[in-house]
Amino acid sequence: MIQIHAKKIKTGRIRDPFAAAEILQFCALTNHGDLQYARLVFDRMEEPNCFSFNTIIRAFSETNNQSIESLIIFGQMLYNEFVEPNRFTFPSVLKACAKMRRIEEGKQVHCQIIKRGLGLDIDEFIVSNLVRMYAICGLMKDARKLFDKSGVTTKESISDGNVVLWNVMIDGYIRIGDFDSARQLFDLMPQRSVVSWNGMIAGYAQNGYFKEALEIFQKMQLENGCPNYVTLVSVLPAISRLGALELGKWVHLYCGRNKIEVDDVLGSALIDMYSKCGSIEKAIQVFERLPRRNPVTWNAIIGGLSVHGRAVDALDYFDKMEMEGVKPTDVCYISVLSACSHAGLVDEGRLYFDQMVRIDGLDPRIEHYGCMVDLLGRAGLFEEAEEFISKMPIKPDGVIWKALLGACKMHGNIEMGQRVAKKLMDLAPSDSGSYVALSNIYASLGDWEGVSAVRLMMKEKDIRKNPGCSWIELDGTIHEFLVEDESHPRAREIRLMLEEMSEKLRLNGYKPDTKQVLLNMDEEERESLVFHHSEKIAVAFGLISTKRNAPLQIVKNLRICGDCHSSMKFISRIYNRRIIVRDRNRFHHFENGVCSCMDYW
Repeated sequence: MIQIHAKKIKTGRIRDPFAAAEILQFCALTNHGDLQYARLVFDRMEEPNCFSFNTIIRAFSETNNQSIESLIIFGQMLYNEFVEPNRFTFPSVLKACAKMRRIEEGKQVHCQIIKRGLGLDIDEFIVSNLVRMYAICGLMKDARKLFDKSGVTTKESISDGNVVLWNVMIDGYIRIGDFDSARQLFDLMPQRSVVSWNGMIAGYAQNGYFKEALEIFQKMQLENGCPNYVTLVSVLPAISRLGALELGKWVHLYCGRNKIEVDDVLGSALIDMYSKCGSIEKAIQVFERLPRRNPVTWNAIIGGLSVHGRAVDALDYFDKMEMEGVKPTDVCYISVLSACSHAGLVDEGRLYFDQMVRIDGLDPRIEHYGCMVDLLGRAGLFEEAEEFISKMPIKPDGVIWKALLGACKMHGNIEMGQRVAKKLMDLAPSDSGSYVALSNIYASLGDWEGVSAVRLMMKEKDIRKNPGCSWIELDGTIHEFLVEDESHPRAREIRLMLEEMSEKLRLNGYKPDTKQVLLNMDEEERESLVFHHSEKIAVAFGLISTKRNAPLQIVKNLRICGDCHSSMKFISRIYNRRIIVRDRNRFHHFENGVCSCMDYW
């Protein structure tokens, strides 16, 4: 192209606006072009026409970090008395304003559109870009006014351009966190593209609305939508968080049936899903079959093995990763240190922390320090843990003190527990965790005055304990339970099963552990309360709803308590069931009266 350009210059044909425009278009908009060269060509054009202006404006608007050039050139166009912007100019200028969040310039461009008679009834592409610009810049009221006036809300006006406009509006509401408006528009859409479905699924999943993300995904299937690669990558994190294994398996099968390549990105999401849904063996299978691996896929499998308490396997994969020449990331070291912590591998943890700093040259983050404090605290090495904290180059935050407070609770270290809890209360006065942990320490010792003092403090500060919540997936449906929950349609059957479980547990030597009950009541009431914890209700529902010997998988939002941990071991043996419980920190695999954590959690 440079040779052709040179020949046109040599022959004088470059002065022809159409010949120059061809050179400009090739340099600016083709894969083989050169945008900087295109700018030089444009700057040397004696009389650039509207087409040339539009070409260079569009090229810069589509280039990251150079969108400002579009506005500069558009300004030159406005000052050029021989050239008028047309309907092809404004979409690119608006796109540039949206990319840079330049709302004031965007409003000025909007005024130019009105001034030149390019109103709402002229061009839906201009309207779409106006709406997008206002939506991306967070001015949803302005975006909504244009949207409502555009006429795209009628079924008679269905077109690809209009679907794009609906998607832009929904995305705008999601960006500002107005999910009610986003969902309202989504439900009203006369026609949805795969982009529409993906936008809602990703929006919900990325903002913590996991059940809603799965609801949209299932609705997509019912309405014969065709999930694509982006859909699956977007929905898998929601499936992971809810532990919806059957739905996750369906997604994996869908990849194979529809020839969707399981690359490193989708592969990492599948590994994470299987790990968090309790099927670590399937996660290993996915990892081993990946055509290529990167630090993210290695992190996924090492992290999965870590949360399942398979510390030796996690460290083995870490060694394999290094042998393949992949440098560990700081995220990977969090998983490795966490694995050491859950397995009580103190010496190994110290060595890996030292390797991270001295050999791999990584600066520890607060999470790494938290893992080390947790490792030392769990092992009862309180003096070393405090010394480690005192030598940290960064100020300890709630993560550090919570790790130490958890260890104090585990080992009954009252004196240190009180000091640490007070530090936490000063750091995060509205966080219920430190108050509850201190109450638990007092309750375990039968110090009801201490418990009352903490509860009074919580009441005065209007701090509420996060309620325990557990859920179980059956046939693709998530069933959720709270403490003493009677709201389920099968509540009567669940209650009868709980009574049966209670009787069988007692006959097999189980004794309720009521030390963690933070209420001063008689022993019978305390036993009743612990036996109606949410995970026990979920297990009871699973026992009446599944075939004999079928495994049960429960997810809990908090750390499993000592009584539930003990009773799950008995239940697994009495009912001959494999029970997998994922709590806030890790997985517990109960089988034949034994837990995979070996009672070290």
